[in-house]
Amino acid sequence: MDCGRAPGSLRHVQQQIDILGLPIKTFGVMFAIGFLAAGAIIWRRLQELERPKDWAYEMVFAALVGGLVGSRLYWVVQHWSEVSDDFPSSLFSGSGLVWYGGAAGGALGVILWAWWRKFLTLDLLDTCATPLALGYAIGRIGCQLSGDGDYGQPSSLPWAMPYPRGTVPTNTDVHPTPLYETLTMGLVAWWLWRNRDTFKAGVLFAFYLVFSGTERFLVEFIRRNATDEIGLTVPQITALVMIVAGIVWIVLIGRRDGTIRRPEADRAPGRAAYLQRRAAAA
Repeated sequence: MDCGRAPGSLRHVQQQIDILGLPIKTFGVMFAIGFLAAGAIIWRRLQELERPKDWAYEMVFAALVGGLVGSRLYWVVQHWSEVSDDFPSSLFSGSGLVWYGGAAGGALGVILWAWWRKFLTLDLLDTCATPLALGYAIGRIGCQLSGDGDYGQPSSLPWAMPYPRGTVPTNTDVHPTPLYETLTMGLVAWWLWRNRDTFKAGVLFAFYLVFSGTERFLVEFIRRNATDEIGLTVPQITALVMIVAGIVWIVLIGRRDGTIRRPEADRAPGRAAYLQRRAAAA
């Protein structure tokens, strides 16, 4: 890659924006937008399920707190040899967050919240499916804007681009994998939302596991992550577990009930009433 092309590509990377002289990280902005979007979808779905809509704020807050704590603890465990001499300050440092720890911590936070609210059901999992996919898609926009190193391997495709001013800079044309993931998971979120009343309880979340796992497994082939002794990356192994779990889940429900589709009479009460009103108005 000729560095002379770099200035033309800077429009793709914007680590921070200045508002009234205050620098704001674009990754943080997209992180916040992702949580807000997830909260809006949860609010709507809780309304359809005739559950308290305010639970959406509580659920998002539980996921946020659990995610931040989990991502930080995961990083500390991974880098224990580096931080063991000063564990307290390392634990509360502003750097070092890991997605897997965040996902585990966020899930635990929501589970504890659901147990407290007596909403620890398959409906909870299905309610989380679309927000998880959409939040991930929006979060990857933050990765693209900040150039944080989540880009792919060198490429000669027309849309390949460098990240000369990214958080992890490169002057080589590479796959903009955050954009691939945003587009893919955005479509997944759209499909999940369109089919939120199509399947029996738990099946929608199982489809999320299959789609999300497949997307991550495939994109890793053109990402920069190191492979292990069997030629796969750690995210790919995790993705395979998600895919297998989702498929087994769907098959078991299909065999148990003879179908994975939900009878129309079992639709979410609030959504069924909304569809009836719309049909009457037409």
